[in-house]
Amino acid sequence: MNRNNIRTIYTVFIFVALAAFDNIIIGLFPPLFSSIAKDLNITISSLGVVSAINIIVTAMSSILWGYAAGKYNRKRLIMFGTIIWSIAVFFTSRSNNYLELIVSQFFTGIGLGCIASIGFSVLTDFIPYKYRGMLLSLWGMSQGFGGIMGSLMASLIATSSNWREPFQIVGIIGFFLTVLYVFIREPVLGGAEPELKKLIREGNSYNHTIQLNEVKGIICKKTNLLLLLQGIFMNITTGSLIWLPTLYISKIQNQGYDNKTAIIAAGYLYAILQLGGLTSSAFGYLGDLLQRKSYKGRALMTSFFVFITMPLYVIMFIMPMNKLLIDTSSTYSILISLLREIVINPWMLGIFILSFLASATQSSNTPNWLALITEVNLPEHRGAAFSISNIANSLGRTVGNVGIGYLLAFISIYKREPSNYIITMVIFQMFLVPAAICYLQIAKTNVRDIKDVKKTLYRRAKVN
Repeated sequence: MNRNNIRTIYTVFIFVALAAFDNIIIGLFPPLFSSIAKDLNITISSLGVVSAINIIVTAMSSILWGYAAGKYNRKRLIMFGTIIWSIAVFFTSRSNNYLELIVSQFFTGIGLGCIASIGFSVLTDFIPYKYRGMLLSLWGMSQGFGGIMGSLMASLIATSSNWREPFQIVGIIGFFLTVLYVFIREPVLGGAEPELKKLIREGNSYNHTIQLNEVKGIICKKTNLLLLLQGIFMNITTGSLIWLPTLYISKIQNQGYDNKTAIIAAGYLYAILQLGGLTSSAFGYLGDLLQRKSYKGRALMTSFFVFITMPLYVIMFIMPMNKLLIDTSSTYSILISLLREIVINPWMLGIFILSFLASATQSSNTPNWLALITEVNLPEHRGAAFSISNIANSLGRTVGNVGIGYLLAFISIYKREPSNYIITMVIFQMFLVPAAICYLQIAKTNVRDIKDVKKTLYRRAKVN
C-alpha cells in the first residue's frame, strides 16, 4: 500500500471519526435541559430555542463554508472551523445567563457549519462511485453515534458534578484534536468520478470551480428541490426526537424513581434504543445495489422505509414502561438493570424491538439522501448543494425542536405526564408521510439529472 493510499484511508477515517465527535455537542443538550434551566433560572422550552438557534446558524454558515470549499483549500478551512466551535463550546460552559448561552451557541453553530459541508465535499471526492451510499452511511452514522455519546456523557458526568463539565471537556478536547487535520490529504476534485479517472490518471486535473451565478441553477434543479423539500419534512420528525430522553425521564419518574436516577437511565435508554441506526451501512449498500440496476432504485427503496418508520415509532411511544425494576446503587448498576429489564420484562422487550426497527428504517434516509445529492450534482457544486439542502434540513429540525416544545405546552394543559409527551411526539411523526412521497417524485427526476452530470463530466474530460 503506497503512501497516498495510507493518507487517503487516514483522511476518510478522520472525517468519519471527528464527525462523531462534533455531534457529541448536539447530544449534550437534551439530557441537560432541566439542569441548565434550573441553574440559569429559565424555562425548559426556552432551551429549545437555544438549540434551534444553534441548528439554524450551523445550516446558514454551512452555505458559506460549502461555497468556499468549491474554491479554496478545504483542509485549512475545516481546521479554522474546528477551532471556532471548540472555543465556543468551552465558553458555553462558562455561561451565567440566557444571553451568554445564546451567544456561545451562536458561534458554536458558525464553527460546526464547516464540518457538514466541507466534510461532505471531501468524502465525495474520495469514495468510489459504486460504494457511495454504503461509505457515506459511515459518515452519517458516526454523526448519530456522536449524538448518542453526547447524551450518555451528559447523563453520566452532569449527575455526578454539574451540567457545565461536559461542555468544558468537549471544548478542550476538540481544540487539541484540530492537530489531526494537519496530516489529512487534500483530495483531487472529482477524483472519485469514473468519467474523470483517465484524465486524472494521466496527470491532468479537473479545474472547474463553482461560480456565484451557478448557485441559482443548483437550487432550481428538480431533484435538488425535491431533496430540499424532503429534508424539511424528514427533519421535522427527526428534530422532535431529541426530546426522547425527556420522554424517557417522564416515564421512569412515573414509575416512582427520583430525578437523578431518571436522567441517568434515560441517557442509557436513549443510546440503547437507537441501536438500529447502526444498520445504516446495510441500507446504503442496498441502495448502491439497486441504483446499479436502475437510477430509480435508491429513491424508491428509501421511500418505503421512511414510510414504515412512522407506525413503528408511534407504537413505541405509546407502549408503557411497566414494572421497571432498577438498581439505583450506582450508575453502572442502573445500566445492568435496564439491560436485564429488556430481556425479562415483556414491555421493555417490546419497546426495544420497536425502537430498533424504527431507528433502523429511519437510518435508510441518511446514506441514500447523501448519495442522491452527490449523484445529481457536479463535483464543484456538491459542497454548495449540500449546504443549501442542509438549510432545509436544519429548518425542519428547528421546527421539530421548537415546535414540539410549544405544542407540548398546549397539550400539557389537558394531559399530564407522560401522556402529554406521547401525544406530542406521535403528532410529529406524521411528517414522515410527505417525506416518503418526495422520494417517489425523486425517482422520476433523478434519472435525467444523473445522466446530465455524467454527460458533462465526459465532455469536460474529453476537452481536457
